[in-house]
Amino acid sequence: MSWFDASIQAGIWALEALAIAVPVALGVAYITYVERRVIGWIQVRKGCNRVGWAGLLQPIADGLKLFLKETIIPTTANKMMFVAAPVMALLPVLVAYAVVPFGETTLFGVWEVPHVMAIANLNIGVLYVMAISSLGIYGILISGWASNSKYAFIGAIRAAAQMVSYEIAMGFAIVCVLMLSGSMNLSDIVRAQAGGILHWYLIPLFPMFLVYFISGCAETNRTPFDLPEGEAELVAGFFVEYSGMWFATFSLAEYGAMILISLMTSILFLGGWYAPLPFLDVIPGTVWLLGKTFFLIFVFIWFRATFPRYRYDQVMRLGWKVFLPVTLLWIAVIGLSIYTPGLSDIIAFWRPGAA
Repeated sequence: MSWFDASIQAGIWALEALAIAVPVALGVAYITYVERRVIGWIQVRKGCNRVGWAGLLQPIADGLKLFLKETIIPTTANKMMFVAAPVMALLPVLVAYAVVPFGETTLFGVWEVPHVMAIANLNIGVLYVMAISSLGIYGILISGWASNSKYAFIGAIRAAAQMVSYEIAMGFAIVCVLMLSGSMNLSDIVRAQAGGILHWYLIPLFPMFLVYFISGCAETNRTPFDLPEGEAELVAGFFVEYSGMWFATFSLAEYGAMILISLMTSILFLGGWYAPLPFLDVIPGTVWLLGKTFFLIFVFIWFRATFPRYRYDQVMRLGWKVFLPVTLLWIAVIGLSIYTPGLSDIIAFWRPGAA
């Protein structure tokens, strides 16, 4: 490959990365706006509505405020690790989007065969997302340790224990999807659900859908699983010593992970970019995928406005004594259904090529 071809390829990769990173950053900013408005609506109040029309410039004002705030580093903190921790928490979330397919396109008829709209259409896309997104816990752990604060350190330890507990359940829920689709490629998993809502994995794997989504809520430390950030006992938890843009970086990581979990839930269980009824496929697939994702984000916000925070022993009990046995049981049920005569004919409806 000549230097010219290499530079062209590098430019394409850079544009693809920007095409993901910029919308995600804007999405994170405006999800904070949506969250404040929705919670205000649920609690019969207005929410932010002063900066710009209907408050639409509020996220930009908040970003400018955080950018201009002074960054304070505690005297006894490990300064290099203290600064690196927020970046280590955010980068895995952004990198995980590289394999997420946002639909298929022919580029207005330029291509004869539809191309998947993803930076990298990996055959091990599911494994990649699970592996990369799990690295974010290192940023949280290091932030608690580097702050040299007991409150921050306890919050970081809580986050690590919670993430390990619920990541196991999420992994087993995904195993059920892999058993039906026969592929670890996210695009192939979506294609296996083509044909309408009856073909979506939501139907045969409804318990796994609940386990995956609720575990994702715990994974991102969202209410009612926000024990690592418990204000009552930990004074905001692992990022208690952070201010300014370093504090905002942790928020970007949390909301970016929330979008990622919603996208993955839509792809794995809700048919991805396919419409619930085949005749509605005239609407672009990306619109359907983003619509499903936005609905799941709304459910995240709905949870926050509805449920009180659980005790930590309740959070751990749910992950280890409820979700883990349920996922193992459902793996056994799916396995028996695939290889048992009679039941295999029923489950073949959701298994492409099984017949």
